[in-house]
Amino acid sequence: MTEPRNDIPGFSPARATLDGVEIAYESGGNGPPLLLLHGFPQTRAMWAEVAPDLARDFTVVCPDLRGYGESTKPTGVSSYSFREMARDMRLLMQSLGHDSFHVAGHDRGARTAHRMALDTPGAVRSLTVMDIVPTHFLLDRLTHPVAKAYYHWFFLAQPEPFPENMIAADPDAYYESCLLGFGKASLADFKPAQLAAYRAAWSDPDCRRAMCDDYRAAIEVDFDLDAKDLGRRVTCPALVLYGAEGAMARAFDVPGTWADRLSDMTSRSIPGGHFFIDQSPADTVRALRKFLHS
Repeated sequence: MTEPRNDIPGFSPARATLDGVEIAYESGGNGPPLLLLHGFPQTRAMWAEVAPDLARDFTVVCPDLRGYGESTKPTGVSSYSFREMARDMRLLMQSLGHDSFHVAGHDRGARTAHRMALDTPGAVRSLTVMDIVPTHFLLDRLTHPVAKAYYHWFFLAQPEPFPENMIAADPDAYYESCLLGFGKASLADFKPAQLAAYRAAWSDPDCRRAMCDDYRAAIEVDFDLDAKDLGRRVTCPALVLYGAEGAMARAFDVPGTWADRLSDMTSRSIPGGHFFIDQSPADTVRALRKFLHS
């Protein structure tokens, strides 16, 4: 396998093999450890406008989730549960000498971070979830507007190879429609180097299959895992960030959906839609820094 790309300015790219899964990541900075987890259909490159600023105060680690970017793409739907993804990330941080750390995630990365805080609370110093409502809540209380806005959950979860074959006709058109489809966004919101990294990832049929398996696992595996934990709360300090003009903010009181799941919660909206990190990176950094230094 080729050396990992350097997608984040000033960071060092590397790979780590963890229980048979190779995770590509980049790291930089000094200070308390902070793990940043990307979402669909992006890669670690999504942090390019945020991570270098945070690295002034933290040791920042930005990996590709399994199945995404340059990381290993195992076979089997159960391989893509948020529990498995969280285990990868915890093992990665341990391999770098961080037994406990702050974690912030967007989209699928936020769901991975939430599962990590439930499964291994001693490892998570603080939790930040970005522009999601809890997985079980979204699927259990599905409304027509949410189903329309988030149709991809159910399209991508169809049995292999139906969605893979449909997407293969024009991967750029499909995934770019996802970047634009979850609340106020335009392609101009995404830097050219970031778009190039995303396009390189989703040009790989194996990556497209893995991203579908991620969504299959949410329905086939994660829903039941989360149902068993409905009575539990994450006890570490938690921050809920969400796009003020995103689909979730239009459909829900986003902080309210987390109130019975996070015992020490603060929340804030950020200008923009689902991809507010790309649209408002300075606001995102300010909100994270204020929370992490509190």
